[in-house]
Amino acid sequence: MREFVAEITSVGRLRHRNIVPLLGYCRRKGELLLVYDYMSNGSLDHFLFDPNKPLLSWSQRFQIIKGVASGLLYLHEGWEQLVVHRDVKSSNVLLDSEMNGRLGDFGLARLYDHGTAPQTTHIVGTLGYLAPEFAKTGKATTATDVYAFGVFLLEVACARRPIDPRVSPADLNLFDWVLDHLRQGAVVEAVDPRLEGDYAAEEVELVMKLGLLCAHAMAVARPSMRQVVRFLDRDMEIPELTPDYMNMGMSGLDHFMGFDEYFMSYATTSSNQGFLHSSVPESLLSVGR
Repeated sequence: MREFVAEITSVGRLRHRNIVPLLGYCRRKGELLLVYDYMSNGSLDHFLFDPNKPLLSWSQRFQIIKGVASGLLYLHEGWEQLVVHRDVKSSNVLLDSEMNGRLGDFGLARLYDHGTAPQTTHIVGTLGYLAPEFAKTGKATTATDVYAFGVFLLEVACARRPIDPRVSPADLNLFDWVLDHLRQGAVVEAVDPRLEGDYAAEEVELVMKLGLLCAHAMAVARPSMRQVVRFLDRDMEIPELTPDYMNMGMSGLDHFMGFDEYFMSYATTSSNQGFLHSSVPESLLSVGR
C-alpha cells in the first residue's frame, strides 16, 4: 500500500497537455479511488463503438493519435522518472472539451529511474494489448507500452476492438486482419468504413503500417516512442514492412502461455472487459472513464 501511494503521489506530478491530470486519491468503503481532472467528452472508445455518439472524422482521429503518442513519449523520456503505463487502450484515452486525446488511468503504471532495469511484476492489463514478452516474463517496459500503442492505432483507424466477437473467427484478431490487408496491398481498405472515403489515404496507410510495426511480436523490432512521433510528424520514413519481416510479427496471442481457452472464451464476451489482474485487487484498477 505504501508503494502504491508513493507511486500515485509521483504520478500526480506529471504535467503534459496529453496526459489527464491526476488530482489525488481517496479511500471509500475500503476501496482506493483515483481522482482525475474532468474530461467533458469522456473516453475515446465511446466515440469508436457507441452508435449514439457522433462519428469521429479522420482528422480528429489522427490528431488524437498524435496527441497520445506525444503523451507516451513524455512518460518514457520526458519526465524525471520513466513511467510505464501498462494499460494503453482507447477506453483509457479521454477527450477534453476540444476533443484533444489525453492518456489517463495510471492505476497500473510503474515508475523506474532512468537507466534501471524493469522488475518482474504480475501480469496486468487488457487482453489484446499485452505484448508477448510481457505475458511470458512479467516485465513491463517501454516496449510493452509501444506494443499496446500499436494495437491502439489499429483500433482507432479501423474502429474495431483488438479481439472482435462480432466478426468471423478467421477475422477475430485485429492485428492479423490488418496484416492480411497489407499482404494483399490493400491496407487502406481496413479503415473504418463509416468514413466513406473521407480521409487522407497516405495518413491512413501510415497509421496502419505503424500500428503493425509497433505491435510486432519481437520487442527489438518495435520503434521507440520518439521514433513513433517522428513517423507521425513525417520527420522520418517508416521502414518497409516486407512479408518476411512481418511474418515474424504475427501476434499469436492465442499461441503462448496457455491462453488458448481464455482467448476463445474472451471472444464470446464483451471485449472491453478482458482484464488480467491475477493478484491486483480490482479496487486498485480505475476504469478509464
